[in-house]
Amino acid sequence: MFESLTDRLNDAFRGIRGVGRITEDNVAEMMRSVRTALLEADVHLDVARDFCDEIHKKAIGLEVIKTLKPDQLMVKLVHDELVQLMGPVNPQIPYVSPGPTVLMMAGLQGSGKTTTCGKLARMIIGKAKRPLLVAADLKRPAAIDQLEVVAGQVGAAVYTERGHENAVKVCRNGIAHARKTDRDVVILDTAGRLAIDEEMMAEIAKIAQLCTPHQIYLVLDAMTGQDAVLSAKAFNDRLELDGIILTKFDSDTRGGAALSVKKITGKPIKFIGVGEKMEALEAFHPDRIAGRILGMGDMLTLVEQAQEHFDQEEAQKLEAKMAKGNLSLDDFLGQMRKIKKMGSIKSIMKKIPGLGSQLGDVDMDDGELSRMEGIIHSMTRKERENPNLIDASRRRRISRGAGCDPQDVSGLVKTFSQMRDAMKSMAGMSMMDRMKFGTQMSQSAMTGGLPRMKGSTKSKQRQASKRDKRKSRKRR
Repeated sequence: MFESLTDRLNDAFRGIRGVGRITEDNVAEMMRSVRTALLEADVHLDVARDFCDEIHKKAIGLEVIKTLKPDQLMVKLVHDELVQLMGPVNPQIPYVSPGPTVLMMAGLQGSGKTTTCGKLARMIIGKAKRPLLVAADLKRPAAIDQLEVVAGQVGAAVYTERGHENAVKVCRNGIAHARKTDRDVVILDTAGRLAIDEEMMAEIAKIAQLCTPHQIYLVLDAMTGQDAVLSAKAFNDRLELDGIILTKFDSDTRGGAALSVKKITGKPIKFIGVGEKMEALEAFHPDRIAGRILGMGDMLTLVEQAQEHFDQEEAQKLEAKMAKGNLSLDDFLGQMRKIKKMGSIKSIMKKIPGLGSQLGDVDMDDGELSRMEGIIHSMTRKERENPNLIDASRRRRISRGAGCDPQDVSGLVKTFSQMRDAMKSMAGMSMMDRMKFGTQMSQSAMTGGLPRMKGSTKSKQRQASKRDKRKSRKRR
């Protein structure tokens, strides 16, 4: 999301680069480009107009700050206005005592509401809470079955009443069941429709009236653009929403809904769905999203994800190995598996300052990690502990076991050796120096520092060349 908007905004900033003073003419020209970029990103017309007018007022006549260039000053103004547009937001769930805290989920069919219930339950379990999911979608076929599957994936309890037709009674019974079973959070999965209709609105309004949920969240599909904003306004008119959960935030949609919904409805985005896995739900932070839009990365979110997947004690042991240069391929493989849990390689790289804006349309194959795993598993324990043992005959044996070329084995060993040396150098650095060093290493990798493996273009070219030579020999 936002890739096209990021590119267009950067083009607009380049237009005033090198200017000694911000004037009305160059600001007006830049704002025209910014307005066009916002409209192309499917931002609501009124929102785009007010956004640009506000920046124009703040920018006119501003002297260039000594430490900033004009384009940097404008980036700051745009960043601050983006934060204001999407915030303020408090992503914390206000738990009540005594419980249970009742959270009501609403939304249209296809928005990802039931899956989001599971993701939210997983997030709540991580806060040492005991959620109960209540299956109140009695209209859609297999909705109850889907909720049970989702709940099973995250280890949450489910309350169901199959064959029942009164969703209000099911919700009230579910809340009563939560009290009896000492559940401190209840998530009501209500029914949706393909489009807004009076029957659905009347049902969810009655649930809200009689069950008095502490928070009402509307689940919206980011890919529906301005339709999502209109749906949010219609739901808010009947329900008085507390927040919005935007799904498919990792898609290639243009991002207009994320930038428009707070201004149009007055209700903030609380959480965003960033993938299909159950852990792919993040708290929404306007300042971090503004940084992503402007190509500044999002290190805070990346650090939080790393803290969730990396054990502190294990990290200390790994650091001791790093300092001595004793990392093995088993250690390397373990870290790769943890990185896979954090999301796609491209999504991780985009959060690194200085790298996100360079990726563009670069296609990064996440299957590369799986191929590395296959190669490592084809090695003996001694080879994994000491890759220097791997000679030509061992490379051939490992490549046959992994179904790849011997050159791919060499590439992996070379990559690992470079990484091990780099980590040894980083062992005594401060956190800030490590971040700088890591960014430099990542940039080097992006420009061709890391070898390509089977499945990559060069590997495929080598295989095609070998096939052509074999065919040529047969013809002779």
